[in-house]
Amino acid sequence: MKPILDIKIESNGQDLHLEGENGTIDMIPFKGTATGEIFEGIVEPCGVDTQLVNAAGIRHMSARYMLTGQDMDGQPAHIYIENNGWFDENQGPMTLPFKTVPVFYTDSKALAPYLHRNQFVGEGHMLPDGLHILFFEISSKKD
Repeated sequence: MKPILDIKIESNGQDLHLEGENGTIDMIPFKGTATGEIFEGIVEPCGVDTQLVNAAGIRHMSARYMLTGQDMDGQPAHIYIENNGWFDENQGPMTLPFKTVPVFYTDSKALAPYLHRNQFVGEGHMLPDGLHILFFEISSKKD
């Protein structure tokens, strides 16, 4: 599968941590860059990855962030991404690449018909230059 978007994540401030009887929560602020065949731009510095581990050991990761840049037609555009993943901490350390389910919203007339279909998956990869989130279109054909 060929990625439609590659998001390079960069730390952006101090992580917040809460530990209670029902579980733990970590909020990780980030920024970054976005590249791909459909969009080029930045991850605004207000992104946050909230990771909640409940008392049963299930980790829910929910990252929310806004991209600002240009769509494939060269027009100014924004893409809002909500990216969710779940992991069972009881089964050992999280393996890479980890899988996610993204939802996209955009103000781009060119990208809206494509991104608003909710037919995408994400993968988190640790590459030599840091964490990358890659988004792929789900295809009924074998890739």
